[in-house]
Amino acid sequence: MASSTEPRPPSALSFAGLADTDIAQAQEAAWIEVIRKMEEVYSDLISYEIELEEKNTALEEAQRFITSVLSSVSDILVVCDSKGHIQQVNLAFLKLTDIAEIDLKGRPMAEFLGEDVGPLCHWLEAGTGGDREVRFRHRDGGTTEPVALTCATLLDHRGLPAGTVLTGRPVGELRRAYEALKRAQAQLVQQEKMASLGRLIAGVAHELNNPISFIVGNVHALTKYRDRLEAYLAAIHAGADADRREALRQSLRIDGLMADLPPLIAGTQEGAQRVADIVKSLKRLSFSASGDPEPVALAELVENAVQWVAKGRKQPPSISLDLPPDLKALGHAGQLHQVLVNLVENALDAVAGQADPRVAIRAVAAGPQVAVEVADNGPGIDAVDIGKVFDPFFTTKPVGQGTGLGLWISYGIVRDHAGTLEVANLPDGGACFRMSLPAG
Repeated sequence: MASSTEPRPPSALSFAGLADTDIAQAQEAAWIEVIRKMEEVYSDLISYEIELEEKNTALEEAQRFITSVLSSVSDILVVCDSKGHIQQVNLAFLKLTDIAEIDLKGRPMAEFLGEDVGPLCHWLEAGTGGDREVRFRHRDGGTTEPVALTCATLLDHRGLPAGTVLTGRPVGELRRAYEALKRAQAQLVQQEKMASLGRLIAGVAHELNNPISFIVGNVHALTKYRDRLEAYLAAIHAGADADRREALRQSLRIDGLMADLPPLIAGTQEGAQRVADIVKSLKRLSFSASGDPEPVALAELVENAVQWVAKGRKQPPSISLDLPPDLKALGHAGQLHQVLVNLVENALDAVAGQADPRVAIRAVAAGPQVAVEVADNGPGIDAVDIGKVFDPFFTTKPVGQGTGLGLWISYGIVRDHAGTLEVANLPDGGACFRMSLPAG
């Protein structure tokens, strides 16, 4: 018989109550987990929607920006697909053709070209660079002004050809810009010529002053002699006797007057000839290139340039010349004179402030060419600047003392003469400019 202290097994009712409680708790936990997951998914959906809206807004802004840029570009732009159908155009093309964008998109590009499109189609299909001058059809039935058109290949996101991109600018606009540039260049060249002439004024004034002063002095003396001769001749014509004539001859110093007349007249003629030579030299300096090139004596040209430049300086340095008298170049004397004046001016500026300033100029024959070298013992040209000395507006001089156009203009003049203008630093210091020209 079992002891009353032994435990008894739980009843079926107890098991049922425990099972219902666990199931309820499990169901509640499951619903909580489902709700939590739903909240997470909903939160992710909200975040994804916000991110998508932000990206869409950024994409729209980028699209508006690109459209604004394309509309602002003055060059025309046309994008075609691989079959040559127009996909996109910019505002410049619409203004050029006066055709609505809706009438362009999806249409073959060939329909809007105002010329035989056979060769041009191959060019478009190739998608290679290079300019072609074409005309487009205008809405009124005519054609536009010529356009310099460039073709490039349009690539897709994989880097494969997907069409062509055409860019261009009306040739008339390019020509107008080129003409404006040419006019501005001509004005700059003319200004530099006037500046060169201005730098020579002091030398010319000095050259003219000497013979003119000599002529004025001689004319003053001749005027006094004329008065004395008139008084002597008046007495003779009035019938003065021999004693009276002899007294006048002595008092008026007629014998000395007659002895002075030949040298006075000769000196006046020499001064007048010197003035004529200077004027002749000035007339040669028209800087024009009219007419055919002619043989020019380099010795005379260099000496004239040196004389004019040096006379304009208060203390010109020592200038040595080595100029064969028979050496000639083919060209225009006035323009070559301008080049030499500029080279000598630069050499004198380079040696300014040196303890022993020296400039050496020599002319040599070099096969079918002749060369003039202008060397100085100045500080030379910095290595970083020597390649830029012939660039327009480049100068190492202080502000107000140089335009930076002299060597550029000189380089162009020598080039137009089928010659070369070079510069190099000398081993012992200083720089040397070498102008080579066809022999005359």
